[in-house]
Amino acid sequence: MEKEILDLFDLQQKLKMGVECLFPKRVWIRAEVSAVKARNGGHCYLELSQSDGSGLVAKTSAVIWGSKYRFIAPYFESVTGSPISEGMVVLVEVQVSYSELYGLSLVINDIDPEYSVGVRELERQKTIERLQKEGLMDMQSGLELPALPYRLAVVSAEDAAGYRDFMRHLDENPYGFKMEPVLFPALMQGVDCPSSIIAALDAVLESGEEFDAVLILRGGGSKLDLSCFDDYDLAASVAQYPLPVLTAIGHDQDFHVCDMTAYEYVKTPTALADFILSFYEDEDARLSSYQTRMKLAFAGRISLMESVIDRLSARIRGGFAMKIASGESLVSLLEARINAADPRRILERGYALALDSDGVVMKSAGGSCAGDRVSLMFADGTLDCVVEDCKA
Repeated sequence: MEKEILDLFDLQQKLKMGVECLFPKRVWIRAEVSAVKARNGGHCYLELSQSDGSGLVAKTSAVIWGSKYRFIAPYFESVTGSPISEGMVVLVEVQVSYSELYGLSLVINDIDPEYSVGVRELERQKTIERLQKEGLMDMQSGLELPALPYRLAVVSAEDAAGYRDFMRHLDENPYGFKMEPVLFPALMQGVDCPSSIIAALDAVLESGEEFDAVLILRGGGSKLDLSCFDDYDLAASVAQYPLPVLTAIGHDQDFHVCDMTAYEYVKTPTALADFILSFYEDEDARLSSYQTRMKLAFAGRISLMESVIDRLSARIRGGFAMKIASGESLVSLLEARINAADPRRILERGYALALDSDGVVMKSAGGSCAGDRVSLMFADGTLDCVVEDCKA
């Protein structure tokens, strides 16, 4: 039997005709971007793939010509917040093309950015539901953060702006509070981000050092850049971590599954620095309040004691004044009595005082004899006399 032989070119032509007849119009397909490279000429070359539980099941090349790419790329980034990159699931409108030299390829005419955002959100909701069913959402709430968290394990990229902002805000606080943050480097975006952060969390425990809390920091970024923080494995690791985990990922409008399972989350790295500092500010305010209350208590006590002392002093002064007045009155009375009994006073009234020769006051004439010497004392002088006769 004679063999039917085709030239390779003829075979490729038949395949080209068959493929292009099978897909004469553009079709929308769903695939994952496994590789992307934008050329200097403006064209963008991609590798699209599809996987299932067993692994890779389909793969093909695709291209966005420069005339389309310069419109598609900025619009896609404006909606999703991220450029077309590896790991994204995309919905693309393609023209199926077959080249005799390069084989099958897809020419991308359009991309639906809303679909990529929707796929991520759907995966996020499934992750949340799974964590809720497994009872992991509130596990961190059972831990206790120290009153003054000092030793802090920081999981972030060393060159990340968010990490630098956090450290600067912490170091330059106006109160001069000091903490001890230790960096455990990790990737903060991309497909390897979750596993890198999990490895950093493991490194914290394996370091043998004691930490009060673990902080996961990342500055702002697009929704797709930050979607790695919605990863189930990472969120479950945070939920089951034995230390309080505090997260500060993205901007004010961002809220990730890791934030939900963490002990506490804030919007930005600088806000997390403020959160840590607030513990010290509250403690400082509490101590200042105690100091003020103690000062007021001591001032009140001193004022009360001074009041008591003043009253006692007044009573003592009053008592002494009365005692002195009474003493002065008694002295005056005694003085009056002494003055009244002073013989000189009697003499001044015209009386005379008789003294015998020994100077003893003579109270009667009895006992005196003629010839005895007697002195008569008057107010203005004394007379020395001799007794001539004594009459009864």
